[in-house]
Amino acid sequence: MAGGHPRGTARKSIFDPIHGPITLDGVALGLVATREFQRLWAVRQTGFAHLVFPGANHTRLEHSLGTYWVAGQMAARLGLRPELARRVAVAGLLHDLGHPPFSHTLDGPLREVLGRSHEEISRARIVGTDPGWSGPRSEVPDVLERFDLDPRAVAELIDPPRRSRAPPLLRSVLHGPIDADRIDYLQRDAHYTGVGHGAIDAVRLLDTLRPLRGRLGFAEKGRSAVEGFLVGRTLMYSTVYYHKTVRAAEMMAQAAVERIPGYPDAARALFGLNDGELLVRLRSAGGPSAALVDGLLTRRLYKRAHGWRTVSRSMRRRWHRLERDPPARRQLEDAIADRAGGSPGTVLIDLAGLESRPEPGEDWEGVGLWVGDTVTFPFRGPGPWRALADRAPADWAVNVYVAPRLRATVGRMLSRSHDPFARAGL
Repeated sequence: MAGGHPRGTARKSIFDPIHGPITLDGVALGLVATREFQRLWAVRQTGFAHLVFPGANHTRLEHSLGTYWVAGQMAARLGLRPELARRVAVAGLLHDLGHPPFSHTLDGPLREVLGRSHEEISRARIVGTDPGWSGPRSEVPDVLERFDLDPRAVAELIDPPRRSRAPPLLRSVLHGPIDADRIDYLQRDAHYTGVGHGAIDAVRLLDTLRPLRGRLGFAEKGRSAVEGFLVGRTLMYSTVYYHKTVRAAEMMAQAAVERIPGYPDAARALFGLNDGELLVRLRSAGGPSAALVDGLLTRRLYKRAHGWRTVSRSMRRRWHRLERDPPARRQLEDAIADRAGGSPGTVLIDLAGLESRPEPGEDWEGVGLWVGDTVTFPFRGPGPWRALADRAPADWAVNVYVAPRLRATVGRMLSRSHDPFARAGL
């Protein structure tokens, strides 16, 4: 029995502002009722974007429901067998269970403290292993097994191992340049931020979806929708996800976690919280963490004091070393702050713009279009579409954000030299 009905007969319809009615039944209803899934009600989808785009208060739960719907639609159009279609739709529903508070904002500390990505945490919560923080055992695997779904087979679609047993076509529904996850979040984020760039033609994409050598392809008549998707995805990154004020707020939240007394061990339990719980915990910690959270809650945000649009090869190597060594990055931040007359946590270095693509590993070269009985790959050769696919997510490679009172001082200090390490005396 599930929810008072014989297994598989209970049905509910949820009205979604992006996709319309989404029907849940059987296993989906059981999963939505778990602690792990309900936590996503209180995790914002776009981190701190609401401080710039006030409507961006949508949650990971909404996005997960949307990804479930899109994955199911894709499975139907690909002609997957019912058991495979159910598995991929359920994987879409659960793919974000491992997100920390404020979604991608804390990806860096998550990796530093737990040594895992949010996908790996999702896998742990689905199969019932330790996610890295204390808490009750996950309810998710019991629900999956009650409906004859193998938790490991579902988790493999979300965090594929190097030698995955899942069919490539099945994996590509959730892992590809055009997949269920991206089709939902581009539309959803554009809707709630009010930014029109993400208004992709999802109906055309789904209508022209075709299997292609074990992966996703599209009919020739879907080419304009594919190109529009690429444009929308690229512009959403530069306009919303990497907006300088959004990044300033996200860097403040990251720094508040990194400056909590006893870090990193004291931070382990933070990643299982929701947004509100995290802010309360950090505020009660005192010191730099409390000051940074107070700034977020009253929207007294840090300002960009200096940035580098491009960096030399030698400097890029040094920045990448700091990206891999967060304690060294914090040492540089505090050295700059000290020279400018600030306290620890008042200077923050944002290295996210060093990424060469919005999503590392996106294989746009493999996106194929059926033209009659032949296949073309329009993104393999040089041209404007390949340039969009390869475009960096941010316009600036490195940014330095500071408490407002230090902006002029730090700006002058860093503008006099291309080597901030030297200016900080390191």
